Amino acid sequence: MTTLTHTRSPFERAVYSSGDRSSARPAGAATQLATIKRVCMAAVTILAAVTVFGAIMALKFAIYLPGFIHH
Repeated sequence: MTTLTHTRSPFERAVYSSGDRSSARPAGAATQLATIKRVCMAAVTILAAVTVFGAIMALKFAIYLPGFIHH
């Protein structure tokens, strides 16, 4: 409950609102890197799923094609 209560007056500056934000940059960079990794992993997962789906369709086509040709 202590995280939800205000410990400063309305006119005081917050701890994170300093003029120099160089201390906040590494955390932002880490967050951005994590987001990029998450997007890349999603793209790789989608690409793998499409590849597997295509391989299954190609295998089915290769199995059923000789049956259609000989009839």
